[in-house]
Amino acid sequence: MKGTGGRMAGAAVDWLVSVAPDPDDWRRRWESHPRGLALLPTGRHWDVLVLPGEIAGPTLDVLRRLTDRPGPVLADFGPTPHGRNPAPRMGFFVPPGTSECWVGTGTHAAGAGAWVVLPYPGRTAGGVRWLLLPDGSGTLTDPALLELSMHEAAAVAAGTEGE
Repeated sequence: MKGTGGRMAGAAVDWLVSVAPDPDDWRRRWESHPRGLALLPTGRHWDVLVLPGEIAGPTLDVLRRLTDRPGPVLADFGPTPHGRNPAPRMGFFVPPGTSECWVGTGTHAAGAGAWVVLPYPGRTAGGVRWLLLPDGSGTLTDPALLELSMHEAAAVAAGTEGE
């Protein structure tokens, strides 16, 4: 898993807890939580766009071809009514305010006033894990590149690439 080393995990934790009401307290609670989970607010330093599994993986593949360093990405491999999830939903961290204007079929947006459950960087909690850790500098996915990546991934899935 790319970007889950010790130093990167420390920078990721610092950046993530910076949105908490009391970052030091949240860090202690997160590090000691038996499942390594924290509930953190969105809308301050980032929003999260959640894409359905059918398009999420192909979108990430395209996005990685378009940019050297997309923003953080979470995946939820958790169970579905039909068993384990072979195509996980993915949460892409984008600039705050993106959720207010994002329109996408099947996507969910978490912005100001919402909270997301995050696994401690470098750990897996249930079926949720980081695919790309935050780099600690605030790098986020450009929403325009994410949208372009979604369109290209959908075109490939539909067999219409290049038409």
